Amino acid sequence: MLTLADENRYTAALEGSGFFGADSWYMNAAANTAYAERVRANWRLTMPVLFLHAAHDYVCETIDSRLAEPMRAHCANLTEAIVPSGHWMAQEKPDHVNAALAKWLAAQLPELWPAP
Repeated sequence: MLTLADENRYTAALEGSGFFGADSWYMNAAANTAYAERVRANWRLTMPVLFLHAAHDYVCETIDSRLAEPMRAHCANLTEAIVPSGHWMAQEKPDHVNAALAKWLAAQLPELWPAP
């Protein structure tokens, strides 16, 4: 699934920056929860939002569980797509992820994707 060349690229990148940025969300659970409690009643995202479900992600299962319900309730312009992968969809199925992104962008910004 991960070539040695890819592993070396990830290692080099993480040696330079570490996991701080990627882990910040998880390290700030108390602050994130407090913020969510303050804004929960009235917030709604109005910009276009794309959510990719991983068909075989059994840890963060969002297709059949209720896990995605808050997102659906709070996103006015939500598009959902399913990628036939596990949790690491961008690494496992990059063509599917890129195709879903391109399709979504073309649908949301048709003026930037003129017909041939």
